[in-house]
Amino acid sequence: MKWKNRKYGEESPYIPAGPFKVRLPFVHYRFEYPDYVQGLLMCAVDLSAIPILIELLGMPFEVALAIVILNGLFYLLHHLLGDPAVPGWITPAIPLIILYCQQFPEGPERVHALIAFQMTLGILSIVLGSTGLATKVVKLIPSALKSGIILGAGLGAVVSVFEVGGRFESFPWTITITIGIGFYLLFSKHFINLQNKNILWKTVAKLGVFPVILLAVFVAPLFGEAAWPTIEWGFSKPDFVTLWSEYTMFGIGFPPLILFLTGLPTVLAAYIVLFGDVLQTKALIDEGVAGRPDEKVDYNSSRAHLVFGIRNSSMSIIGPDVTMAGPLWSAMQVVMIERFKKGRKAMNSIFGGVGSFRWGTNTGLLLLPIVSLVEPILGVAMALTLLIQGYVSVKVGILESKSQRDLGIAGIIGAVLVIKGAAWAFAVGIILCALIYGKDFFKGEVDKTFLKDVDEASEETRKSS
Repeated sequence: MKWKNRKYGEESPYIPAGPFKVRLPFVHYRFEYPDYVQGLLMCAVDLSAIPILIELLGMPFEVALAIVILNGLFYLLHHLLGDPAVPGWITPAIPLIILYCQQFPEGPERVHALIAFQMTLGILSIVLGSTGLATKVVKLIPSALKSGIILGAGLGAVVSVFEVGGRFESFPWTITITIGIGFYLLFSKHFINLQNKNILWKTVAKLGVFPVILLAVFVAPLFGEAAWPTIEWGFSKPDFVTLWSEYTMFGIGFPPLILFLTGLPTVLAAYIVLFGDVLQTKALIDEGVAGRPDEKVDYNSSRAHLVFGIRNSSMSIIGPDVTMAGPLWSAMQVVMIERFKKGRKAMNSIFGGVGSFRWGTNTGLLLLPIVSLVEPILGVAMALTLLIQGYVSVKVGILESKSQRDLGIAGIIGAVLVIKGAAWAFAVGIILCALIYGKDFFKGEVDKTFLKDVDEASEETRKSS
């Protein structure tokens, strides 16, 4: 067990493989059972893609389940290849992708459009990652633009829950109760103090949002917002045969080349949102590393691009998915980081946490009792992950700004992103940065917007001493 030999301040052991750092469970990282158990039930969020696939592509439940399972297997690539993140969907871009696909009639033509879209996004990501341009892009984007994209993604996630026809209308009491408890467990200072004093609350804290999902299973039926689950036993039965014969290029052929061109603007818009997730991943990992100097964590945006580029390219061939393959499930990354910050006893390595969690979700997808247990509250699970992502995205987005002008620009970009989409937001952001900063377009400016309170506190400390 090489993970036991890691010295203070070193990286977790790995096998070098070009741009990748291969880490295997039990060998290179300790298997974290609290995160594995949490993953068993949190597969409910993965499963919540099924209603979207059924509605958009008209596929049966078992076919949509096959896509979710394939996507789940590809999630494992991130930590196995050295990316210290909980991967997920490109969640804020889902409404944009749905609108694009709905331009085409349901059937082979719509499936072709989705295949072309996801393949283009995958190839673009691989090119940016393999050439190293991804890292340069991160540095070149003005702070105001980064801030606005991430902020808008967070606002968009919240809007999608509370808008007319959103999930809140179907589960008002369940979402209100569960998200309130979820925010308390994840972000409350009071609960942090509580868990430090009581072993029961410390155990609850280790489970992240697992208790909240479990609570939703009971709350939704009590308020008449969902049926009581009918538990079935055995293993789930994904239909790969129908998937590959009717919903992939193996059965319906390669998409017309024109679809790769017509989808390009929307692909670029989706990448802008994806790019915000890359920035958010780095910010969250930096936050966690600051509290854990015992482990050196190497996050490389180029490597991340290669991994989710491979995922998107592969899924476009064997199981096109409207949720796309993104670099981050922000709600669960927050949970992992919060546990990671509790010290080496709680989580020996960040790779053990994110890896064990994703092994757990994959196990859950195969177990029919778990799939049938959470099936009635899939909409609630989706709403919870959107709202937690919204909270984190807004916080991280604002902190990307370096001045009051940045914040003003970011606010406009965020609003445009929610109302008009990512492409419009990117265009508006470039124009505003050019008009306001001129020749300092890439540098912007730095003021004391975020240093004011620190300076005032320091002054008070100085006076008191």
